[in-house]
Amino acid sequence: MKVAILGGGGFIGSAIADRLLRDGHELRIFVRARHQPYRQFRSDEKVEWFTGDITCAFDVKKAIDGVDVVIHLVSTTLPKSSNNDPIYDVQSNIVSTLQVLDAMVENNIKKIIFISSGGTVYGEPEYLPIDERHPTEPRVSYGITKLAIEKYLLMYQKKHGIKVNILRVTNPYGERQRVDTAQGAIGVFLSQSLRNQPIEIWGDGEVVRDYVYVNDVADAFACSIKYEGDHSVFNISSGVGTSLNELILLIEKTLGRTIDKVYRPGRAFDVPVSVLDNSLAFDELGWQPKVDIDYGIAKTAMWLESELKL
Repeated sequence: MKVAILGGGGFIGSAIADRLLRDGHELRIFVRARHQPYRQFRSDEKVEWFTGDITCAFDVKKAIDGVDVVIHLVSTTLPKSSNNDPIYDVQSNIVSTLQVLDAMVENNIKKIIFISSGGTVYGEPEYLPIDERHPTEPRVSYGITKLAIEKYLLMYQKKHGIKVNILRVTNPYGERQRVDTAQGAIGVFLSQSLRNQPIEIWGDGEVVRDYVYVNDVADAFACSIKYEGDHSVFNISSGVGTSLNELILLIEKTLGRTIDKVYRPGRAFDVPVSVLDNSLAFDELGWQPKVDIDYGIAKTAMWLESELKL
């Protein structure tokens, strides 16, 4: 199968690309201009590295021409900063996605898999674990935009017969995560610890999140490509909650030493607990997480040590 991965050169995208190549798929990886391949591909791996601008309808149309499935991973904003400029968030993400969908209709492409945010679309939980029927009351523009995109995807599914899979991924971590953007507690905490820098914690450290290893996320996308059932929205999560304080203890265990910590005032947009129910993905996609957080942190630490040349 020929698959276009929009944003396929990044942290999650590269893991998905490697997973799909192992399955024998042919890939067109769409990335920003001047974005170099994350590794050298073998001669037997069918990969087309395609650069362009997600906000440019012409580039998007070329990127998905002739493919069977589109995987949409591109986001121009981050949860923590999206409220600073919601107009840019809407213009660069929602409008771009509508251009992708229109190009799919024009090119008669019948399947799209979209990465949504299991960490932001639900807001403060009314019950735990959060399943796909839970109310959606996002606190940040990032989550509102993701939710709006979901609604447009479902509209195009009904109107044009495009099969839509929406994967609400919780807090992914692992190799190739960009710690310079300060996104992802595990990557950031490990990076600071390995550099012997103190870790900054917003609040008392009892905020609980659901962390899922990036290779497990990639497996979920591989399962989604084959899925032909009636469901559209799936939580992709570990199903296990870990507080920031517990996370630090796990990192200290991995590194074999104590970490310096600095506690800052809590942030208004942080919900206290977010743990997702992933049973629908198991029942429908045949997917379940395989990597526990201890092993995942150890693998991520090894990669970071190599990247930082420590």
